[in-house]
Amino acid sequence: MNHAPAPPHRNLRVHRDRGHTVLELHGEIDILTALAITPYLDSATHPPEPRVVIDLRPVEFFDCSGLRLLYRARSRVLARGGSLHLVCNRPLTLRMLTVTGLDRVLPPSATLDEALERTETTSGTL
Repeated sequence: MNHAPAPPHRNLRVHRDRGHTVLELHGEIDILTALAITPYLDSATHPPEPRVVIDLRPVEFFDCSGLRLLYRARSRVLARGGSLHLVCNRPLTLRMLTVTGLDRVLPPSATLDEALERTETTSGTL
């Protein structure tokens, strides 16, 4: 039996836009928040050929737990032949993506519209 996750967490808004599932993260993304968000991320990345966008613009704090969420989403999407796009415009979060090399395999867009216009499948290796 497939159980749907409980209603969205206060740090997460999930919606559909132009055929993509958009996970909009809010506030502080730390280990506790990441654990609460994981079921939604897994649900969004479960179908064959998922089309997912993770929007980090409303995030105020983002640590290694958030990075693990992004790597998890990327791995699941690639395994299912889908696409994953990232939206981020916060300098500190962008720096974390650059320092870890995640920006090379999951290049961030500055706006949701820009991310939704991208048609390529996420690829690359770390």
